[in-house]
Amino acid sequence: MKKLSVIICCYNEQATIRDVIARTSAVDLGPGWTREILVVDNYSTDGTREILRQLDTPDVRVIFHERNMGKGMSIRTGIANMTGDYLIIQDADAEYDPAEHARFCRKADETGAAAIFGSRVLGGDVKYKYAHAYLGVRVLTAMTNLLFGGHLTDVATATKMVRGDLAKSLNLTTTDFNLDFELPNKILLAGHDIIEIPISYNPRTYAEGKKIKASDGLRAMVTMMRDRLGMTPVFKPGQPGVNRIVGDTL
Repeated sequence: MKKLSVIICCYNEQATIRDVIARTSAVDLGPGWTREILVVDNYSTDGTREILRQLDTPDVRVIFHERNMGKGMSIRTGIANMTGDYLIIQDADAEYDPAEHARFCRKADETGAAAIFGSRVLGGDVKYKYAHAYLGVRVLTAMTNLLFGGHLTDVATATKMVRGDLAKSLNLTTTDFNLDFELPNKILLAGHDIIEIPISYNPRTYAEGKKIKASDGLRAMVTMMRDRLGMTPVFKPGQPGVNRIVGDTL
């Protein structure tokens, strides 16, 4: 029996958080899988925390940050507290469908992959509200493939599934949206392949609560160069890694 740890990071998602948790909890992951849901609230100020304090769902654990520490730190908090064999990152808005978690579990069963990412461009049904967002993702994906030897189509996807022991071994240091890029950087540097499956995507506008901006893309590029140049270790200090040791420099 495998366990999936669903990490839901939220910040000011009063309108959607209750529904996302309910939909996540309702998903049948298939035979051989159990689930825990870790909701990490990054110091919401819109009433989200009050909603979370009222939850009484057996498989949901809520962790409250006492100050705003960034989405990346929320993911790292989830990784530190997870007990599953795999983690999957689920956004607290309505852009990504929790029902697709079952497909990730089936793919993990079929392949034994260390990391499975959801691609918003595979399958041909590409949906973006902003041209700069689409073009930015294309550039960042190409950079990741060039610098780290990946074969990705959508590095910026939020829905990332990673084997738990691998995620815990990586020396993840970023605290903001950059973790969406540091995570694949270090998975690839650690010698693991990342496979992709197509997922649906329902993008929202900035007026509807979208938070990532063009400046986050520039910071992602800096993180890529930092990791490619070996300026932070791939694995945690004193951690031997999962499959092999990777040096700190090129």
